[in-house]
Amino acid sequence: MSFRIRAARLDDLQALYEMAKLTGGGFTNLPADRPSLKAKLEQSDTAFARTVDELDDERFVMVLENIDTKQVRGTCQLFTKVGQQWPFYSYRMSTLTQYSDELDRTFRAEMLSLVTDLEGSSEVGGLFLHPNERAGGLGLLLARSRYLFIAQHRARFADQVLAELRGIIDDAGDSPFWDGIGGKFFGMSFDEADMFNALHGNQFIADLMPKNPIYTAMLDEDARNVIGRPHVSGRAAMRMLENEGFVFENYVDIFDGGPTMVARTDNVKSIAGAERAKLIDRLDDSTAETAHKALIATGKLRDFRCAYAMVAKTDDGVMLDDDAIDTLDIESGAELLMIGR
Repeated sequence: MSFRIRAARLDDLQALYEMAKLTGGGFTNLPADRPSLKAKLEQSDTAFARTVDELDDERFVMVLENIDTKQVRGTCQLFTKVGQQWPFYSYRMSTLTQYSDELDRTFRAEMLSLVTDLEGSSEVGGLFLHPNERAGGLGLLLARSRYLFIAQHRARFADQVLAELRGIIDDAGDSPFWDGIGGKFFGMSFDEADMFNALHGNQFIADLMPKNPIYTAMLDEDARNVIGRPHVSGRAAMRMLENEGFVFENYVDIFDGGPTMVARTDNVKSIAGAERAKLIDRLDDSTAETAHKALIATGKLRDFRCAYAMVAKTDDGVMLDDDAIDTLDIESGAELLMIGR
């Protein structure tokens, strides 16, 4: 079977809705709500249609398509400039150190402060792969295709990029972090607050959340233990982000306490290492032996496509295997962007 990443279309709504029902909650960018998903696809459609090559507040939705069955089996999103429609809130973890002469002791208190430090950054998010397809490197294809999209449209993205990882959620769908902080101020369950945020934005956080720092020592142990930890299903995603150069700088999600990873856009491995080349021919018996596996992207905006390929370099360009050429729907002379797997 052959898979490719392509721009999402409005007629992908049903496929996205079916996948959203499989997320298990905590996926703000992929809520199991048709009107919300439709609105996101419409925003993406507008972004793909805008040809001005400059930074603005946009959302791009892409999907993983099985080209043999035409089924959509995964999705990912890119946000060019967060915090424009409503504030982009995070908790920043910090430490206050104090010394007592009388006790001759040093005390260190960890605190969570509500901040908008990351406002204006770009974001890669909304990544979900159908449970039946979690093999063969398709998650890696989804994740890294976003960086090739950024490289292909660099002027439309900020100089810093972030990724939010889902935090710890128990088998009942509850978040210990939310129960320890947000739930005490909002009178809402985690699921209710998460869905409200997905549908209406997080301005209600600014309206109701206390602005003073929260001392973590005042939280119960369950809430403290999950701060900055990814959901078990997100550990591999965290490793992939770290491999790309993202780091955890003590920012956590205000709902579930999951870690927010950040990187300088031009330093992201798959952006900095992306090479431009031209397709000159298909692999033959003499060149197949020297070929290596890579991610190949071609086209811009609505025409953007990305897939795995076997690649052999020559002085004049590159040669690809037949399956990749068919999957990407390209011909000799096509301009390509590639990064080794």
